[in-house]
Amino acid sequence: MGIVTFSLTGLAAVGSSTASASYETAPYRVVRNEGKFELRDYPALVVVETPMGGANNSFMRLFRFIGGNNAARQKIAMTTPVLMAGQATNATMAFVMPQNTSASQVPKPTDPGVVVRVIAGGQFAVFRFSGGRNVSNETNALAKLESWLDREKLKQESGPMFGYFDPPWTLWFLRRNEVMLRVASAAP
Repeated sequence: MGIVTFSLTGLAAVGSSTASASYETAPYRVVRNEGKFELRDYPALVVVETPMGGANNSFMRLFRFIGGNNAARQKIAMTTPVLMAGQATNATMAFVMPQNTSASQVPKPTDPGVVVRVIAGGQFAVFRFSGGRNVSNETNALAKLESWLDREKLKQESGPMFGYFDPPWTLWFLRRNEVMLRVASAAP
């Protein structure tokens, strides 16, 4: 029985890492790396975004958009991470558009709950963590990142944005999650 469990866990791990590795990831340049903490420079990112909460299935709304439910009936490649920001009353979910896609090249959404916008480029402090998406994990990760900002004397300029990289069938301890805070640019 132990060999079967070990084998299934190994297959799940390989399948999870293969699935997330096949998606394009939003580009960035690492300015500084300290274990699970990084200071990164991001270019402007074009995203499609939708409100979260209520009966709205945000992920499926965005997934339908990239699947061709848009004015051009154009399919768009899935990328990582899926970004989530805001509080309960104004929370949003966003898919990053493939690299080198300008906002004007993104097809017009046919769903009024989907908008195209640009997240301004800049410097972000990032903390990587694993586990499922829940309030406790997000709160703990954010607290660790804010503590690191204090130690490094970096000035926070935005609320948190959470990035999720893996499909839902990925084992919780193998998931790549990140919390990001825009910071005032620091010298490398």
